[in-house]
Formats: sequence, structure tokens, C-alpha cells
Amino acid sequence: MTVAVSAGMPAQSGEVLKRTPLHALHLERGAKMAPFAGYDMPIQYPPGILKEHLHTRASASLFDVSHMGQVLLRPVSGDLADVATALEKLVPVDVCALPPGRQRYAMFTNAQGGILDDLMIGRPVADDDGDHFMLVVNASRKIEDTALLTAALAGVATVERCDDLALVALQGPRAADVLTSLNGDAGSMRFMDLRRLRIGDVDCLVTRSGYTGEDGFEISMPAAAADSLARLLLDHPAVQLAGLGARDSLRLEAGLCLYGSDIDETTTPVEAGLTFAIQKSRRTGGSRAGGFPGADVVLRQLDESPRRRRVGLKPLGRAPVRGGVQLYADETATTPVGTVTSGGFGPSVDAPVAMGYVDAGVALSRPPLYADVRGRRLPVAIVDLPFTPHRYRR
Repeated sequence: MTVAVSAGMPAQSGEVLKRTPLHALHLERGAKMAPFAGYDMPIQYPPGILKEHLHTRASASLFDVSHMGQVLLRPVSGDLADVATALEKLVPVDVCALPPGRQRYAMFTNAQGGILDDLMIGRPVADDDGDHFMLVVNASRKIEDTALLTAALAGVATVERCDDLALVALQGPRAADVLTSLNGDAGSMRFMDLRRLRIGDVDCLVTRSGYTGEDGFEISMPAAAADSLARLLLDHPAVQLAGLGARDSLRLEAGLCLYGSDIDETTTPVEAGLTFAIQKSRRTGGSRAGGFPGADVVLRQLDESPRRRRVGLKPLGRAPVRGGVQLYADETATTPVGTVTSGGFGPSVDAPVAMGYVDAGVALSRPPLYADVRGRRLPVAIVDLPFTPHRYRR
């Protein structure tokens, strides 16, 4: 089985790839490595992507996501409310109402309403240095995101990209059992909770979240402690390592967007079906409506309709349909009505699955479509997302 891990800016010729703190562990466990967002990352391990994917759905898998950017925001003076207000000028989500111990999905937008990056905004319980936000941004955008934040929050917050931290994701239905066996407080966490937990002898910042559609946790820790903590988690019989290949197929089945494939600077949150992240307070008539880049476009699309929408796509044969393939209304049409942005084989549904954008009218009426794959027109159906149900602990 092959999976196209398409976003992340592969290494250019002569570029020296960065390594995560778990690089030696990946090599020790026989990982197949490849460039991703400037890092040498594990794509799969000896069991292969299919088995890693299915193990995650059935038990618990450990993913190295240390290439992601972790950004700490602390108020220069005053309190965190000033930072929240400034952040709301960059994102269409409600940051001001985010309580301690929770995190929220967000996206930076541009003047056209396009998505510069999607990210998580977490508000840990105050530490000895006071209140703060911790953001997790995409690896391919962390330099640009840090620059954006530094400029926008000047005089309001200090912006620190924490390259001395590592990040792992423990995902699957047995993830809670595994983490609770090491710290009982993990069991009481709910989806999107954020808590400081001591795991083994390491102080960690843990969120109950992930990128697979399964229950699970993302664990931030000092880079120096990453290898020992990963081995501690892998000592549990339920846990196996999984690479970016399985992470890609899992998120595709779960209908989750990948930056650079399904969302980018030309895609609005409304077109992408991410309106769940835009709270009432930021919409027309809300207490803090608009005020973010591209608000006129995004709010108009919320009130009316975008010209295109992201949809689930199910090829009716066994051949996968990959990102970049054009979609047509019939077998002879010359004008496309949509484009596939992510596609591959879905091991949990034992069938090819895909996502893409189609004209708004097509998304509503759901006619049969045809994907042009190397000159052949293959039938494709528009279906509801996700392909597999989310199993978060609400």
C-alpha cells in the first residue's frame, strides 16, 4: 500500500534535513525515512502503513510530530485578555472566551479570507510565570507563523518558538488506558482539555486531541526527555510506532484537512467546511463579529454561500483517486466541476476514499461525477464526511 503524504514542502536539492529528538529511535526501529517539511521523518515502520493504520483504529499508536511548531505567547504587561484580543485580529475564532485548561482549533486568514495556516490555540493553567497561550502550528508554516505573530503582537506579547520541545501523539481507543496507567489524572480529561501531567519522571503538557479521528493525546515535553518518554509509552503492550503514512490515511478517513492539500491561502474556512470553528461571537451579529483578515469574505459566505465546497468522494471502483485529479460531470465533458485534493486507500473502510472541492450546486445536488485518471474517466460519488466516525471523548 502506498500513501501520498503530499503537504509539507519536501527537501530541495542540497538541503540539510533537520532531525527530531526521536530520530535515533526511528532508525533503531527500522523506519523508512523521507523528507517532510524540511525534516527527515518516518513514513512507515516494518509492519507497513496498512497494519499501522489498523492498529491505531484498534489499539494505540505513537506518532512523532515533533516537527510541528510550538509557540509560547506571554503578555508583556497587563493580563492575557490583551493577548487574546490581539489574537482575535488574526483568527476568526473566539479566543477571549477560551478558559484555562482548554484548547481550540483555529486558522490564520489573509485579506481574501484564505487560510494561511490552521493551528491549535491552548490556554494552560497559569504557571509560576503567569498566564499564557501555547500554539501548535504546522511544520511547513512555523517560520511564517512566528513572524506573523511577532509583528501582530508587538508590545502585547512575547512570541517564543519553542524548538527545545518535542511533541508526540498517542492515538487510538486504548490511548487513555495507556496514559492512565502512567498518570491517573489523564483518564478524567475530555476532548480538547489541556493539562500538565507528570509522565514517568517528565513534566509534560498534555492535550486530549489528535489528527486521526480517534481518541488520544498529544504530549509536549522537553526535547531531551523525548526518547525516554517514547520508550516508556512503547513499553506498554498496546502501543506500536506509526509513521506519517498511516497518519495521512487515518486523517483522510476522518475527513480532516491537511494544510497544503485540502486548505491553503486560496481556500476559505467556509469553503473548507470548517465553520464549526467560527463561534457565534465572531459571526455577523456577534459580540465581536469580524475584525480578522478577510472577515468581509468569510462572513458573507457564512450568510450566503461560497462558490465551492469541500466534499467527501468515494471512487466506485477499487482504483484510488489522488490529489490533483480533475472531476467532470460526465465521461465526455471538457470543463471540470471540481478537483480532488486528497485521496488514497482507506484501510478501515477497505476502499479508496478522497476529498476535494466541487461547485456549490454540485455539492448540493450530488450528481455522479467522473475523475480523470491518466485519460480514463472513473466514476466517483459525493458522500458525507467522515468516512469513519470520530471517536473523541466529549
